[in-house]
Amino acid sequence: MKYMLRDNQAGFVLKDGVFKKMITSGTCRFSKMRGYSVEIEEMSGEVDYMEVPYQILAKDPAFLASVLHVEIPDGFVGFIYINGKLTSFANRKEYTFWNVFDKYEVKTVSMAETEIGAEVSKQMLALVPKNLYTEISVGEGQTGLVYYDNVLQRQLAKGVYRFWNYARSVTYHIFDMRQQELDIVGQEILTKDKIGIRMNVSCMYKIRDAVEFAATVTELKRPLYSAVQLVIREIVGNYKLDEILELKEKISGEIYTALRVREKMFCVNFLTAGIKDIILPGEIREIMNSVLVAEKSAQANVISRREEVASTRSLLNTAKLMDENKTLFKLKELEYLERICEKVGEISVNGNMGIVEQLGKMIGTGQRAS
Repeated sequence: MKYMLRDNQAGFVLKDGVFKKMITSGTCRFSKMRGYSVEIEEMSGEVDYMEVPYQILAKDPAFLASVLHVEIPDGFVGFIYINGKLTSFANRKEYTFWNVFDKYEVKTVSMAETEIGAEVSKQMLALVPKNLYTEISVGEGQTGLVYYDNVLQRQLAKGVYRFWNYARSVTYHIFDMRQQELDIVGQEILTKDKIGIRMNVSCMYKIRDAVEFAATVTELKRPLYSAVQLVIREIVGNYKLDEILELKEKISGEIYTALRVREKMFCVNFLTAGIKDIILPGEIREIMNSVLVAEKSAQANVISRREEVASTRSLLNTAKLMDENKTLFKLKELEYLERICEKVGEISVNGNMGIVEQLGKMIGTGQRAS
């Protein structure tokens, strides 16, 4: 039988099902009567004809020179390059590529070292299945702790870290080391004089040591919230309502001091703590408003009476001075005449008396008339 192979084809010659050799482009004849057959395949990509094991095919020098055979050992991953360009991740243990027209290369990387080294680029890692590695991203103000098989290995600063999951199981924790705010809103408290009030308290804190925190504390937010609640009730409950309103800053200082004593329990440092708002019941608020209005009214009356007394005293002093000094009296009289003239449109006088005497007489007449 006649076989014609193109330049990009190869033929596997078998006799009675046994591989004999590989032939390439050209024309050839093989007798089917004698048990020959030829399997033709294009020399591109992977070798499809693998009905015969590679070890047998590799005995033929023509085949061996035309292919790239790669076996990826346990504990390694492979990356496939075609003509120098990364194309895919090797997800099988064995590959055989035609290496005639396209040049294939498989780069292998060991996973024996748990932390992924610089030889694995970001482009390569993007092709790796997610279950084969762990990526840890530590942000600004954060600290990371990485564990191999639940044993702490080291503390991670800001950055991105990647670890193989082959030799060891990798886990991690990330902690925010920046200051954080804890608000206790609407905390109900019974004062010493049995008045129920609500209070808003704000605290600032930060984790002081990530390793100690991870070894000691399983959960922070809820236990810390409860601890602050208890401190508020314990301290504020010892004061009467008037004292709470008057000594707000002092009580805030006591709350902060009490929280500092409890820092070790939570592996944190309290930075600030203080009362933001005190919310009174409606009836208490109305009573206090009434008291405030009464106090302000009394203060206004005192000020008004004080001003009246001062005005009367000033008039008395002026009268005494004018009584003792006739010139001063005349000057004061002229001052009043000047003020009156400013408000009068027209005044008629004659030549029998002086202007001042006539004006004075007019005023005197007006005063008697009134």
